[in-house]
Amino acid sequence: MTQTQTILLVEDNPVDILLMQRAFRNETFANISLHIVRDGDAAVFYLNGDGEYSDRDRYPLPAIILLDLKLPRRSGHEVLVWLKQQPELKRLPVVMLTSSKETIDVKRAYDLGVNSYLVKPIGFASLLEMMQSFREYWLNYTELPEPRECSGL
Repeated sequence: MTQTQTILLVEDNPVDILLMQRAFRNETFANISLHIVRDGDAAVFYLNGDGEYSDRDRYPLPAIILLDLKLPRRSGHEVLVWLKQQPELKRLPVVMLTSSKETIDVKRAYDLGVNSYLVKPIGFASLLEMMQSFREYWLNYTELPEPRECSGL
């Protein structure tokens, strides 16, 4: 992978954001740009290119979305419903990254079209290991649609 790929992290917990930023500073994540929004509405605005997110050079469409479940304004499930209804965005891979192990949350996420459901591990070392596996699988082995293909550009 030589070009920079964007990952959109949709997360409201400041501690989880800090840990993810720290994980993505690891050399394993060279050429990956982590963009962060802190609630479900901001995720929709970002993905739709609305308001402050209209500059696609500054806020590019992501290759993958890491989506928390329990968010202010619009839940992860609601963001997923919106995303899958957008013809130009519905192919964007979404990985639910959440603390919930509740069977009902897992089933609903898959019913709504999530591509993967990961439970946040406890401790930074475990998070780093999970994110390295995530990177290996999603960015090295998986054929992803180009963000431009998702947007119809």
